[in-house]
Amino acid sequence: MSALNATMTARDARLALCHDCRKLVPIPPETGAGFCPRCGSSLHFRKPESLNRTWALVLTALVLSFPANILPIMKVSFLGNSSSSTIMDGIIYFFQEGSYGIGLVILTASILVPCFKIICMLLILLSIHFRWQSWLHHKAILFRIIEFIGRWSMLDIFVISLLQVLVNFTNITTISADSAAPYFAGVVLSTMFAAITFDPRLLWDAGISTRPQQSR
Repeated sequence: MSALNATMTARDARLALCHDCRKLVPIPPETGAGFCPRCGSSLHFRKPESLNRTWALVLTALVLSFPANILPIMKVSFLGNSSSSTIMDGIIYFFQEGSYGIGLVILTASILVPCFKIICMLLILLSIHFRWQSWLHHKAILFRIIEFIGRWSMLDIFVISLLQVLVNFTNITTISADSAAPYFAGVVLSTMFAAITFDPRLLWDAGISTRPQQSR
């Protein structure tokens, strides 16, 4: 058998990776589709409608990020007096009190990480759309980082939920989530699902100008 071309991919060799059990399965040219012999899932060379779904989720996260950061996210009631605070209000409070570590953690998890994920996903999607062929390896690593840090953006929602349970003394002191909480949760979930629906192999497809960009 002759040696495979160095630029040949699994799709060129009619091999499809099962998205559920990760088994590499050959697909006959005459069928163009098939089912995984291990788990029975439908096989595709690329995730169906990956780009469209990822674009929709990333743009949704971008729109939701504005009310998530502008509206108050936590409401504190003490002896009948209520006060609300945004994410940035909480960060400023911890810095003013000298709790720089807590302030930095909240700043990183609640502001920097969501913005980082949205900007990086937009960069990756634009590079596929305009077929930018540079820094492909670095963009692939960037996507793996986005996948890894995705879940940690829920820190604010977790803290508010924890405080709501621990600091609840009926008519004395209560803490509850405010209007920005569902928007913030929407940002986190949208970016997490965007990373799940995105097929990183499209980056390498777009890097070869002779290969079609659309998923099959």
